[in-house]
Amino acid sequence: MPLDVLRRFFFETPGHFDAHTAVVRRPLPQTAHALVDGAPECVGRAVPGLARVAWRAWPPRQAATVETFVHAWWQDVLTTPGTPNPAVYDVFEICARILGTITPLLDLWRPGPVADAHLAVCADHRNPQHVRDEAPFLRWDGADESAVVAQHQAWLAEHAPARPPACRRPPDLATRAALLALPYDERWAHPYWYGPSATD
Repeated sequence: MPLDVLRRFFFETPGHFDAHTAVVRRPLPQTAHALVDGAPECVGRAVPGLARVAWRAWPPRQAATVETFVHAWWQDVLTTPGTPNPAVYDVFEICARILGTITPLLDLWRPGPVADAHLAVCADHRNPQHVRDEAPFLRWDGADESAVVAQHQAWLAEHAPARPPACRRPPDLATRAALLALPYDERWAHPYWYGPSATD
């Protein structure tokens, strides 16, 4: 299937085709290769069709294949040095959308030089949304969005201050990540915002 057609099918919204699930399922092998190769240009900026179908209700082997692929792709990104394409935070988002949860992705984000370097990038990129208690995703179609945000904030507050090596993280990342553990009003009353290194 031509890549531009595959891209349209991968991000197709329900209701466009009578058999939306079939349209998503049929090209999945090629879609998986395209994702790993960084081909879909809208990754991180659009909801994948796979996140809008009940793929867990598919025959067990097919459902297990989807889940296995998502986990394997995420693990591969976490252990690949450099800047992945798509960006690591976009891969996190698309994997979370497909799974409908961030829990297994966080569980797989174990300490290590490469994974910790990616953590610094993600924590820095997503901090503006998290510090305002906003979802870092465009729209969450799974569980309660506020619960997902709180889970991600708590995990980042615990792991982001210490895990990335100092040479790989912005100088104030540890402070900004630690702020996520505070209640909203205390977070904004913190002296960090009034110091010389405070950001807008």
